[in-house]
Amino acid sequence: MRISRHFRDLFYPLIIAVFIGALAGFGAVLFRWLISFLIENVERTTVFLADQSGDLTARLWLLLLPALAGLLIGPIIAFWAPEVRGTGVPEVMEALSRWGGNIRHRVTLIKSFATATLIASGASVGREGPIVQIGSSIGSTLSHLLRLDRNKRRIAVVCGAAGGIAATFQAPMAGTLFAVEILLFDLETAFLSHIVIASVTGTLVARACWDDPAIFNIPPFTLDHTGELAIYLGLGIAAGLLGVLLMTAVARLPGLFSRFKVPLWLTPAAGGLLVGIIGFFRPEVLGIGYETISDALMGRTGLYLACILVLAKILTTGLCIGSGMSGGVFAPALFIGAMTGTIFGHLAQLIWPETIFSSCHYALIGMGAMISGVTLAPITAIMTIFELTYNYEVILPLMVACIPSLLMVRIVHGYSIYEDALLKRGIDLSRGHEVNRLRSMLVKSFMLRDLDPLWEDNLLSEAEEKMAKSSFPHFIVLNREGRLAGVLTLRDMKALRWDEELEKKRVKDLMKKEVVTVREEDSLETIFHIFAQNEFSFLPVVEIENPDRVIGYLKKSDIISAYDQYILKERSLEPKGWGVPWIRRKSGR
Repeated sequence: MRISRHFRDLFYPLIIAVFIGALAGFGAVLFRWLISFLIENVERTTVFLADQSGDLTARLWLLLLPALAGLLIGPIIAFWAPEVRGTGVPEVMEALSRWGGNIRHRVTLIKSFATATLIASGASVGREGPIVQIGSSIGSTLSHLLRLDRNKRRIAVVCGAAGGIAATFQAPMAGTLFAVEILLFDLETAFLSHIVIASVTGTLVARACWDDPAIFNIPPFTLDHTGELAIYLGLGIAAGLLGVLLMTAVARLPGLFSRFKVPLWLTPAAGGLLVGIIGFFRPEVLGIGYETISDALMGRTGLYLACILVLAKILTTGLCIGSGMSGGVFAPALFIGAMTGTIFGHLAQLIWPETIFSSCHYALIGMGAMISGVTLAPITAIMTIFELTYNYEVILPLMVACIPSLLMVRIVHGYSIYEDALLKRGIDLSRGHEVNRLRSMLVKSFMLRDLDPLWEDNLLSEAEEKMAKSSFPHFIVLNREGRLAGVLTLRDMKALRWDEELEKKRVKDLMKKEVVTVREEDSLETIFHIFAQNEFSFLPVVEIENPDRVIGYLKKSDIISAYDQYILKERSLEPKGWGVPWIRRKSGR
């Protein structure tokens, strides 16, 4: 019995974390293979068209390809799986904060197919955010199969995300910190080991499957002079401002499609057409852009080209994400950061021609600074770049650049790109999980439907008799058509002085006709605000289509009690181990 208890509390959770990390790693490998397969077929088609009809036809094919991919993926996202839209990370954050880590199982396949198709077509999106969502979906699915409770399901989801991102960059520390710094806000220390194990496992799986694990060709980094730190400081400030510009483009460009009344299912195609036009003149901004980043890291990108690519990449990324395409923003941020660093490197050479500055060093630091600003996760950014180089000299410049970038975004904008996406849905994670729990609890789950109303033509003496027999003497009043006319409470009756004339009066003469009502789809956050601002003991619940048709009522005491029980239930699930459900049942515990 003691051995089984130790297994349940210690080894079983770690085995689950290893399994989730391995599956997430395989998911990242298969996703990368799918992207490569589709890109190879697109390149073959392009070469065939160039051979048969000339280079102009091939370039026109590449111009129209993002729009064609958007036309294929748009209806799938709009009508079948709307959670596939966007970068993927906000969806995971929402699932963790509101739905206890529940992610629909089909997200894995649809997200993989949609994002791979769009990237292969040239859409300016990344694969990192979708891999986070794919890994999280794997963790959620496995947690359902094992019947894990809410807290453990959340950790399983985070383990999947950590394993996926670690496998992508071959960076277990970056995967762990990404999960902790961005996805989790109330981390229990006991669960950190599970996230680390999932990240390490995902990395090992990816390294076993990929012959060349290196994503970028990065030359040795050196800090030649401490005076360079001032340039890195300026680079961090510039990266923060460009991060704000990128987030503004992602947030505002959807208004372009709504202004022209483009249907939701057609917006990815419209965005893809605009991206294709930009890519026709500057093909470097199409797709993930890792080849162009590698050129910048090797010092092969000029000042003029870097300036153009920064603005073009911001515009194309804003059009892709803003139009509702599926894809991440991590890779575009790396691209913009690399070009920004290249610009600073060239400017430093122009200002101090006698000093040997390498633009590739600034490109590397610019990547970290941009990630820090866009995600507001500086530790993740620093460790990601460090694990790409394994050079300790890169740490100090990264710190000098990443922190100012974060501060600029906080001061000018206030939120990360992921928080921005959640704020559009009414989810403010900065206000804590309690508010988001209230938003996930709906009136229809707590309302009472056993109506016992008064009628407006009832005598007050009849109302008094009915109230005397009721344990909750507050009544909804209906008119002859059965529609809401008002409310009558015991407090109203006690304020009445009885005499023969008043005994002849009816309910409609005393009831309150101005009634605050709620709908069954309203959240308890809204309800608590109403109760806090008014001295109500109950609220009528009405139909959404017919606001004067009552379908039930909500008691203040009931929702307070329900919320208290909800919180107590969560807090009773102590993170002492994940447990084996079927072992507990068999042992009678």
